[in-house]
Amino acid sequence: MHLETLPRFPLACLPTPWAELPALTRTLRGPRLLIKRDDQTGLALGGNKVRKLEFLVGQALAEGADTLVTAGAAQSNHCRQTAAAAARAGLRCELILNGKQPEIPEGNLLLDRLFGAQEYWIERAQRAATFAALETQLRALGHRPHLIPVGGSNGVGATGYVVAMQELMAQLHATGQRVDHIVFGSSSGGTQAGILLGARVAGFTGRLHGISIDKNDPEHLEYEIEVAQIANACAEYIGYDTHFTPAEVTMVYGFAGEGYGMVGDLEREAIYLMARQEGILLDPVYAGRAFGGLIHLIRRGTFRPEETVLFWHTGGAPALFAYARDLF
Repeated sequence: MHLETLPRFPLACLPTPWAELPALTRTLRGPRLLIKRDDQTGLALGGNKVRKLEFLVGQALAEGADTLVTAGAAQSNHCRQTAAAAARAGLRCELILNGKQPEIPEGNLLLDRLFGAQEYWIERAQRAATFAALETQLRALGHRPHLIPVGGSNGVGATGYVVAMQELMAQLHATGQRVDHIVFGSSSGGTQAGILLGARVAGFTGRLHGISIDKNDPEHLEYEIEVAQIANACAEYIGYDTHFTPAEVTMVYGFAGEGYGMVGDLEREAIYLMARQEGILLDPVYAGRAFGGLIHLIRRGTFRPEETVLFWHTGGAPALFAYARDLF
């Protein structure tokens, strides 16, 4: 394995802390709850994408790129952090965003503009074609674009969460803690793939639970196949001899609600509980939905009372400022 020699551009404030959630543990009458605070990675108000971007920007700089190109929803945490990473690295940033440009930029979109990103507004079905056309256009203008997939979710980006699992295991070992389950939100697959591979690299023996925040198709294993493919690509990239099958990917379905970015009672309860009992903010799209899923799993009796469950907070709080009407 050659993690230490891979191209990497420092962006995050690491290690991120972990903490107990004593009030929520009492309120939910379930297992002991911990939280890993990747909302505190620092860059652009933090979030999980910064870990991926350290390796993705490192690769882009190693290849001589001068522009980062990526895509996402209007309130994409990944786009916000990519724009900030580009600014830090002295690169241009081009963002392909779903939907129609709003009159007033709120939440993540406001920050995209503060970081100087160029926006292209499209229908979701046009994303692949726009990626290709924009790359051609930029090269014709003499630029050297580096295309980053949605969520930074490829073998290179997932490397950030291999390192994150090593970080977590070192923290647990140093404090004598044991974790039986790790629960996190999962969408584009890169974070889960990195945690899956990182658990094997770092020797974590507990169970991993990816809460699907936007997919509800457990029968065809399409998402499990995608996560396994990213994990295998990451293993090859870092030089670690292992292989994953879709059967080794644990996805938890049933919490996608009315769809991506739509706030319902599940997200509102999770956001209110975490804010009012622990003073921690969850976003309405990812962490709020994932923690809402965890609450339901606890109430369903998925975990034994004597077990310890760690919730991996992936950030996204800036999106709260675009969802005020949905939260109250």
